[in-house]
Amino acid sequence: MMKEMVIDKKDIAGLLTELTGEMTVIAPVRKGDNLLFGPVSDGSEAALDSVNTRLAPKDALFPQCEKMMTFTTDRQAEDAHTMQDVSEPDKQVIFGVRPCDAAGFLILDKVFNQGGAEYEDTYYLRRREKTTVVGLGCNKPLSTCFCASFGGSPFGTDGLDILLTDVGDKYVVTVLTDKGEARLKGKSGPSEADPTSIEKAGQIKESAVKSVKAGIATDKIKGKATMELFDDPCWDTLYETCMNCGVCTYSCPTCHCFDIQDEAIDTEGVRMRNWDSCMFSLFTRHGSGHNPRPTKKDRFRQRFLHKFKYFQDNFDTVACVGCGRCIRLCPVNIDVRQVVEEMNR
Repeated sequence: MMKEMVIDKKDIAGLLTELTGEMTVIAPVRKGDNLLFGPVSDGSEAALDSVNTRLAPKDALFPQCEKMMTFTTDRQAEDAHTMQDVSEPDKQVIFGVRPCDAAGFLILDKVFNQGGAEYEDTYYLRRREKTTVVGLGCNKPLSTCFCASFGGSPFGTDGLDILLTDVGDKYVVTVLTDKGEARLKGKSGPSEADPTSIEKAGQIKESAVKSVKAGIATDKIKGKATMELFDDPCWDTLYETCMNCGVCTYSCPTCHCFDIQDEAIDTEGVRMRNWDSCMFSLFTRHGSGHNPRPTKKDRFRQRFLHKFKYFQDNFDTVACVGCGRCIRLCPVNIDVRQVVEEMNR
């Protein structure tokens, strides 16, 4: 389904406040000098007039620290080892998601919902089912954006329930799914779209799409033998400036490495799932002390081969949406586009 509406910008705060009475609302908010996604209790807290957030909103579906279950090991109890799953997640709406980040949700879906006997992550899937995604198109993409490389667009709709287009004093609201329509039903603010606003939105979209260069291609990488790429001498120099700091993985919409730990005091404990990174030396270190990826080169190579070769072989898509965060935030100016060019060569 597709339905066009408009809403005045001055009415957005009221709409979000209405939604907070029904569910958790997550939107871009300012925290010091940073713009990050976080829960809002009042619509006026949302900051929708800036460029993309510092971190991707994947935390709303795949939390950085997530309580999986609680347990007790009281030896005096009849059942000495009891585990209890955490409660059901609340309904939520993620508001102001850029199209690249929404496409990142679809990548995470492939990881956490492989179906049947393969793998289904119930923690992720329960949260995903109760989430509505409201996107905000990119009128002026940054020079580091390359979403077009992977079939994306500054106004792409994949992974969205609603898409907003900024046309000045109002937003054109494109309702894409039944879930999106349900979120707006009975809400004050949205009204029938007028032809002038729709035409202006079309012009803005056309201009934005032309401004984004395709950037990189990965078809050659897909066709190469895995060991040919693994042993290629390009890795001997590409990794040299990398600090293995992990900022690229923590800011990425599609990276999904995690660790699971049990933390307990006396007989009461909790099992936690926390983000991890393939760029950290501890990520692959065995209990014996052996580490199959002991050097910076090994870890750097793993990151790029996984995103652009292994993931593509397994899921027929790359684990990148071209948001450009890793380019903007890398402290030593490593550009993923240049690395992929070398892999293609």
